[in-house]
Amino acid sequence: MRSQNLLCLNFKDQSSRIFFCTSARRNQEQTTKSNKSKEAIKLLHKIKKFPIKENIYTLPNLLTLSRLIAGPIIGSFILKEEYKIALGIFMFAGFTDLLDGIIARRYNMKTMLGTVMDPAADKMLMTVMTITLAMKDLLPFPLATVILGRDAGLVLASFYYRYISLPPPKTLSRYFDFSIPSAEVRPTFISKINTVLQLALVGATVAGPVFEWKHASALVVLQCTVAGTTVLSGLSYVFSKDAVRILKHPSQ
Repeated sequence: MRSQNLLCLNFKDQSSRIFFCTSARRNQEQTTKSNKSKEAIKLLHKIKKFPIKENIYTLPNLLTLSRLIAGPIIGSFILKEEYKIALGIFMFAGFTDLLDGIIARRYNMKTMLGTVMDPAADKMLMTVMTITLAMKDLLPFPLATVILGRDAGLVLASFYYRYISLPPPKTLSRYFDFSIPSAEVRPTFISKINTVLQLALVGATVAGPVFEWKHASALVVLQCTVAGTTVLSGLSYVFSKDAVRILKHPSQ
């Protein structure tokens, strides 16, 4: 009897061990499945927040595109000394710059392409007008060199950041597919001030011949101010950590 009871007791202990191990294994499997489900949900949220492709055909982007096109047109009229027409198109470009920002914010039409194309349109306008006004001796050559040198450096930097931030595969077609967001440009505070002052300078320079301004002392002060803010804004992009934000793809 004792041997039978002992055998029975051992058998029961072994069954308990098997049952306990099986239950522990099931609990571990359920925990693993639960963790995987949570990770999958987090990944879906990331994918929703980070669009693999975005709609770039928005009204703000079209307005910005019109400003890009306006730059060379204004330059051609400056070379022809048609300053009234050049000034009118310049004022239109300034209006679209204000309007596209209001629409993008109010109707949630912000795009990564817009964050790149908007300052690019300003740079195109400034570059063309700076070159043509300098060719007509309306803008000092040293100031034109400072403005163009700073913008050239920013353009080269943008090509570099586009390459390093582009999700793989890094092909030429994907590099120039601007519906694939990869990096966001955040203008620094001094850069925003510099852009306003630069546009004010070229606008006032074009308006000079139209209104036949004879006293240019105020314009000289503005030229010196723009030279200083242009240098400071270029340095701000070099030393600021928040000027360019590289977007992380969910798969990375």
